[in-house]
Amino acid sequence: MPTAPQFLFDFGSPNAFLSHEAIPAIERRIGVKFEYVPVLLGGIFKATNNRSPAETLAGVRNKSEFNALETERFVRRFQVRPYVWNPFFPVNTLNLMRAAIAAQLEGVFEKYVDAAFHHMWVEPKKMDDPEVATKALAASGLDAARLFARAQQADVKAKLIENTQGAVERGAFGSPTFFVGKEMFFGKEQLRDVEELVSGK
Repeated sequence: MPTAPQFLFDFGSPNAFLSHEAIPAIERRIGVKFEYVPVLLGGIFKATNNRSPAETLAGVRNKSEFNALETERFVRRFQVRPYVWNPFFPVNTLNLMRAAIAAQLEGVFEKYVDAAFHHMWVEPKKMDDPEVATKALAASGLDAARLFARAQQADVKAKLIENTQGAVERGAFGSPTFFVGKEMFFGKEQLRDVEELVSGK
């Protein structure tokens, strides 16, 4: 069996959302499921002295325009829906990412990931408001109160820290980041290379 590619993600990244939208078709082509690894993007930025694209693109002539063009190309190539810009950005995703760990432990991870990305980038909401997030996730059929309560437990917090520190130690500096074995790929456009490596083409 080919090595399962890993997808290191944070719900606060619109490019991670686009990657999530593209991954199912890639999985069907390569016959391998991606392993989703929740990380805290703010923690990665702090550890690597990195900044968000919103900051690095600001004030640079032509750079944000090219970024938009590249995103349009990605949407066409992978035939995915574009994201809707979240008007509350930047959204603090700490509790959302802890709840992703909780969802793994509770056996509802895939459903939770779909819902959280949806409420961040399809029907965007202020997902760092606990009341808003609980209501949104409950509307998606999740026991949001249970997940957010579980998210406050020490083992869940420790696991998110472990994932985040491990990502940095392996070379990650942002999201989306992908690993195939020890090979690292950064950015949604690298999904083509991930697919080629896994499929052996």
